[in-house]
Amino acid sequence: MASSTDAWYLALLGLAENFRTSTPPNIRLCIQCLQAVFTFKPPPKVEARTYLQLGNILLTHTKNIQIARQNLEQAWTLSQSLAGFDDVKFEAASLLAGLYEQQGQIDYAKPILRKAIEISQQAIYWHCRLLFQLAQIHMKERDYQSALGLLEVGVEYANFSGAGYTRILFMLSKAMLLIIERRPDEEVRGLLGQAGVLVENWSGNAPQKEYLRVFYLILQVCHYLLRGHVKSLKPYLKQLHQSIQTMSQPEWLADEAELLGSNAGDNFMWLPRDHLCVLVYLVTVAHHMQAGYMDKAQKYAEKGLMQVEKLKILDTRPILTTFHVMLLEHLVMCRLVMGHKALAIQETHTMAQQLLSHPAIANNHMPQLHTILGLYAMGMNCMEDAEAQFVIALRTSRNQELWTFVNLNLGIVYLRGKREHEFLALQSRIDPEQLPSMSDSLRAAAYYVQGLRAFFANHHQEAKRFLRETLKMANTEDFNRLMSISLVLLGHIFLAQGNSQESLNMVTPAMHLASKIPDDHVQLWASAILKDLYTVCQNPNRAMEASQMMSSFSSKLLQDHIDASKLPEHSLIKWTDGPFPLSSVAHVPPPSNPLI
Repeated sequence: MASSTDAWYLALLGLAENFRTSTPPNIRLCIQCLQAVFTFKPPPKVEARTYLQLGNILLTHTKNIQIARQNLEQAWTLSQSLAGFDDVKFEAASLLAGLYEQQGQIDYAKPILRKAIEISQQAIYWHCRLLFQLAQIHMKERDYQSALGLLEVGVEYANFSGAGYTRILFMLSKAMLLIIERRPDEEVRGLLGQAGVLVENWSGNAPQKEYLRVFYLILQVCHYLLRGHVKSLKPYLKQLHQSIQTMSQPEWLADEAELLGSNAGDNFMWLPRDHLCVLVYLVTVAHHMQAGYMDKAQKYAEKGLMQVEKLKILDTRPILTTFHVMLLEHLVMCRLVMGHKALAIQETHTMAQQLLSHPAIANNHMPQLHTILGLYAMGMNCMEDAEAQFVIALRTSRNQELWTFVNLNLGIVYLRGKREHEFLALQSRIDPEQLPSMSDSLRAAAYYVQGLRAFFANHHQEAKRFLRETLKMANTEDFNRLMSISLVLLGHIFLAQGNSQESLNMVTPAMHLASKIPDDHVQLWASAILKDLYTVCQNPNRAMEASQMMSSFSSKLLQDHIDASKLPEHSLIKWTDGPFPLSSVAHVPPPSNPLI
């Protein structure tokens, strides 16, 4: 029977829990009850648990971060000397390390996690969770070697402990890190191959297997996307869509609790199912963009954004904002290609607002925002503003693929401005033979830029050689937009050389591809060439048709250009740093066609 003192603090703990779980919760009274427990000098275990509860509630429901930290520090300090007591000890360590990380004090977080990992060998769930947490911190610091080492420890520990599902999670997490680090293709494919065999041979419950399969397929798709192999990834993307549809079925949802296996070490998820659905939308958008099907990319981006908006009503996790920003980024690029600049700059403004309200996410995505603004400025023919935005993106980005993409577009800015000296200074960074990128799509784009340069210099034979390289790569991997702009430029070259038939052979398929994308800029360019071709060939009816098409595309693009220039969001092209700008309307010249 509890003593009278025990009865007091037990009653206070029960009362605190009642206030916490009431509808609506009364957090203030809950905290007061928990604080009152300490006046009764409770046993060390009760004291440590109460500090943990206080820290957790203050962290979750209030802005008293410093007091939450003090309580968690007390819980961690007290619990270390208590035998067993794993749930309090390691939860305190995990929460406290997470709080230090949130406050930017990584050097405080890492020793706590290392100590907790060292003493948690017999607590399989906590040992695995703490390994994941410390690996994630090292990953954010770009200390990939330390992160990979921890994940490999996790693979071996989970295997030894009979946690087969978590062993595969560690392997897939390691593969994800290899992809992020841009490790050699053979190394990534080797590990993904091992993990894939384990997933297919997994004999656990169906929800766990489907979950592992989705994680594996997403990594396969991302790996091929980064390498610009959009044709090669199609089978994996198809399987991914089938798996995510399976996970959305009512019968699967009814069994979703089985995702947490009977082994305590298997109670992990990479992402919740709803987040996985959004991620599938995102990789699908990226695939269609690389393939050059902007209408499909736009459709999936809009569906993904609708899903994100629904989830954000109740879910405030930062990853949803990251997904929101990335979907907007892709959607804006679709709009620019399709000739919808007014929509593009409005959605860019939304993207900027999302980033400015989440500074931690902005640290990683501001270079992309400036890149988008540079592309929009190119489309509006504001080349000085485009250059300024691209320079900021280059200065702030550490992503090799983005860095290469920006340099390619900056090269076009220099070519359009007849700034040969600046282009030559950039040449080594966009030479397709020495490109610092593993992406075939970027390499194909680099050949196009070289072809464009040769065209502007009237070196037609050299231009054709470069453009044929682009076409060869584009045909291999279905880069339809690169194919269309290369074909229309070749058509332009043949027209300049007086070879009407070859010009027609290039421009006709270019027009067909551009209409499938759809790309109004390329269709305008192609219709202008067709008009000249049919005039030369003395075919007035076809020349009139081409002239009408040209007039239709020109009017549509010009009206969109005027609409965009009148929007207050247009002033964003002047913003490179400092406070978010006020609205202003600038006069801008006619549109051009950025390489995106």
